[in-house]
Amino acid sequence: MALAGLSAVFLFEMLDNSVLNVALPTIGRDLGSSTTGLQWVSGAYSVAFGGLMLLFGAVADRVGRRRVMLSGLVLLAVASLSTAVVTTTGQLIAVRVVMGVAAAMTTPGSMALAFRLFDDEGLRVRALTVISTAGLVGLAVGPTVGGFVLAVAPWQVLLLADVPIALLALIGIRLGVARDESAGLRRDPVDLVGALLGTATVAGALVTPTVLVQAGGASPWGWITLALTAACAAGFVVRERTARHPLIDMHLLARPLVSSGLAFKAASGLAVAGLSYLVTLQLQFAWGWPPALAAVGTLPQVVVLLAGGRFVGPFVQRVGLGRAAWISAAAVVSGLAVFGGLSRHGYVWVLVALVLVAAGMRIVGVVAGASVLTGLPADRTSVGAALVDTSSELAGGAAVAAAGTIVAAFVAGSITTTTWTAVRLEAFQDAVTVAGLGLAAIAALLVVVGMVRARTTDRPEGAGGADSSDAPSALADPPAPTALTRSTTHAEETARA
Repeated sequence: MALAGLSAVFLFEMLDNSVLNVALPTIGRDLGSSTTGLQWVSGAYSVAFGGLMLLFGAVADRVGRRRVMLSGLVLLAVASLSTAVVTTTGQLIAVRVVMGVAAAMTTPGSMALAFRLFDDEGLRVRALTVISTAGLVGLAVGPTVGGFVLAVAPWQVLLLADVPIALLALIGIRLGVARDESAGLRRDPVDLVGALLGTATVAGALVTPTVLVQAGGASPWGWITLALTAACAAGFVVRERTARHPLIDMHLLARPLVSSGLAFKAASGLAVAGLSYLVTLQLQFAWGWPPALAAVGTLPQVVVLLAGGRFVGPFVQRVGLGRAAWISAAAVVSGLAVFGGLSRHGYVWVLVALVLVAAGMRIVGVVAGASVLTGLPADRTSVGAALVDTSSELAGGAAVAAAGTIVAAFVAGSITTTTWTAVRLEAFQDAVTVAGLGLAAIAALLVVVGMVRARTTDRPEGAGGADSSDAPSALADPPAPTALTRSTTHAEETARA
């Protein structure tokens, strides 16, 4: 019952990230959205989600993970129901912001509560695998299901579907998860100043590209936004280094397991979000595919994601935890690069991109998340899970903002209402190339950072120079409990070292 509820939480979080992508053209035409407005229908959720996750993770560690999660699920159900009365792009963006707040309240607790359900390390990792699989299925199935739904129903149905998912999660967690014990909660106050600075930094990082393009690069507003974002980021770092009770202990972020896992997760999140957004625009706007056909076009990603589950364990066992992390993240980045460079030459290259991304993200989510949680103290699980999701969500939101901004800069007028001519199509394809290859380059840099930090993780604790990437992995699926215990212990030892 508890795992069903926690899996439902992660399902709606990932489903919300993907299900609207295939509906963006339909929404744009129905609400008369501009290119930038359509971008923020997707990006507003990421801004609220990524910006507030650390705050709610810290709050959950203090007032109770179960309590915060249940409150967020109620908010999600109410926000989803309000979609039925949306009539403008601004109203839909506001609804997406509230849904992002609800996701920030619920998602970090899913991993933390899964850890609390089981004492055995093997069962903990298996529980995380179940929960992450539900989320990955939602991420992959969302565009396909959304395309078929749009063939027979209005787009509002896609968001109304969150209501039964929220109810399932509410029932499962309320009946299956015990109340938080006061002994397991932190007593120090929440760093509200740090939370405000962090939220402003995340929001500014996602908003600045759009403001700069709208301002034409010459208006002072774009540069003022950029300067304020940089100031908030600097202030956040100073605050977290000097506060008595910081929102994020910077020393924890410096741990090799934590920093490498976050880098791999961010690379994957950036590439997945960028590809998903650009593929939708390519298939439906540039190529004129109807939503149902676009859904069929993304189906190979679903097939690879579902069928690849049985290969995850043997692969991780064979190559080791460290190598599995960077290989899977590199596969996701390669998929985006293939799409950016070759998608204009036909659907076969879109297919290759989708398969590479699906194969990589099936592994990297579990590997990176478990590495971060293993490298953190037991009383920081909610904040640790929030860090994992924040890195992915921030990178994904930045990818959508950057891709949307580049498309808006290259293609004059609204992509939802203007007729597509040969010149306009060529400009769009140039925008896809620039956005795809540019985002892939940034994601590749993050993979390199993760690899460097992972090598630090693999340093031997004594003589002998053993490399932990050759040890049996804690993330084998299905693993033996004894192997899991040994592998997790080794990971904890290397983190302490």
